[in-house]
This record gives sequence, C-alpha cells and structure tokens, in this order.
Amino acid sequence: MSQSKDEMSFLEHLEELRWHLLRSLGAIIVFAIGGFVFKDFVFDTLILGPTKTSFWTYRFFCEHTGMLCQGPGELKIFTKDLGEQFLLHLKVSFVLGFIVAFPYVFWEIWRFIKPGLYDKEQKVAKYVVGVCSGLFLIGITFGYFVVTPMAITFLANYSLSSTIDNSVTLSSLISNITMIVLPAGLIFELPLVIYFLSRLGLVTPDFLRSYRKHALVIILLVAAIITPPDVVTQLLVTFPLYILYEISIYVSKYVTTHAKEKE
Repeated sequence: MSQSKDEMSFLEHLEELRWHLLRSLGAIIVFAIGGFVFKDFVFDTLILGPTKTSFWTYRFFCEHTGMLCQGPGELKIFTKDLGEQFLLHLKVSFVLGFIVAFPYVFWEIWRFIKPGLYDKEQKVAKYVVGVCSGLFLIGITFGYFVVTPMAITFLANYSLSSTIDNSVTLSSLISNITMIVLPAGLIFELPLVIYFLSRLGLVTPDFLRSYRKHALVIILLVAAIITPPDVVTQLLVTFPLYILYEISIYVSKYVTTHAKEKE
C-alpha cells in the first residue's frame, strides 16, 4: 500500500512538472508570436541594426574612443533558398520569445523547486528569480550591444582578396548573433551558480582564489570561442568575465562566512 502512495506521489510530481513546463512553453510561444508579428522592428532594428554604421555602439565608440567609426561597411545580406526567410523568421521569433520570457520561465522552475527546500533556504534564496533574470538580461545586453557589433565589424571587414564580394547570408548573420548573445546571457549567471555551489559546500573562496590563473585561462578560451580572432574584442569580453569571477569569490566568501557564524 505504501509503495502505491510513493508511486502516486512521484506521478503527481511529474504531473506538476509537466504543467510548469507547459506554462513556460506557453509564455515563450506568446512572446514568439509577438516577435513574429512585429517583424519590421525585430529584423530592421534588432537583427540588422549591428550591420549599420548608425548603430548606437558604433556611434558611442567612435565618439569616445575613435574606434569602430566605419562599422561593418557596406555589407550585402542575402538568402539562398526559397522559403529561407520564413524559416528564419520563425527561428528568430522563438529565440526572442525565449529571451523575453526567461524571467517567467525561471520563475516557473523556481516554483517547482521551492517546496523541496527548507524554510531557511527559501528565505535566503527568495531573491533568486530577480537576481537570475537580472544577470541574464545584463549578459544579453552586453553580448548584443558590445560583443556583436565588434564581431560583425571584424568579420565583415576581414578580406582575403579585393576581388571577393563582401556579402553574407541572413542565416549566417542570425547564427552568429545568436551564438554570441545567448552564451553571454548564460555566462553572466556565474555569481549565482557559485552562490549555490558554495551553499552546498562544493566551492570555497580559498578554492576559487587558488585557481585564479586557471580560471583566467578558461575565460580567455571562452572569449576566443564566442568572439572573432580579434585581440581587442577578446580582451573586451575577458575583462567583464574576469570581474564576474572576482565577484563570485566575494559571493562564496559571504556564504561560507555566514554559514560559520550560524555554526
């Protein structure tokens, strides 16, 4: 009889998880539909924005540093296959829907996890949804306004021969933007990840300090992966990532100190 109850409890948890996932998917679809409807803004302003010299980043850097004044230059964008624009429209709408709905999606995940935590853990982590969403959106903003324009400028102006036409497929442009922006949003979650690892006792500030040099090498590798082979862009990405690592050390120190004081 007890085995049946345990089995029912497990099935109830699965049913509850299913509804959380369905509501999350519903939110993504709703925002994706919004992105699909406002395609002029999504493509002319968001997707094609970093390919124009008038983009905010180029004007800001040109005015304050004298860099990126030319931007990516005259970049011709085209599609190869019939129906490609429609499929890319769907893809971009879904990615945009996920980004905008991320706070709600994480809130649904948190609602499912929260009942399994102790009261003290719930109090400590009561701001987790806001912090996680904030870090994700900051990372998205950094990836879009800083890394993406520099990457596009470098790749668009890189030339093997003057006889080669400077053009790019719309699919390639969207893939590059997506592979820069989404990882940037996830990487900025590092302090929050360190917080929970420290709470579990898997990470300590002494451990993080002792592996500073190793972390710097990993950060440089990550920066090299998500950016073009341009030293300036890689250093521009490395700097905030390393700051996040240093912030994570202080986060871990706060958690461990607080735990010792309770003991």
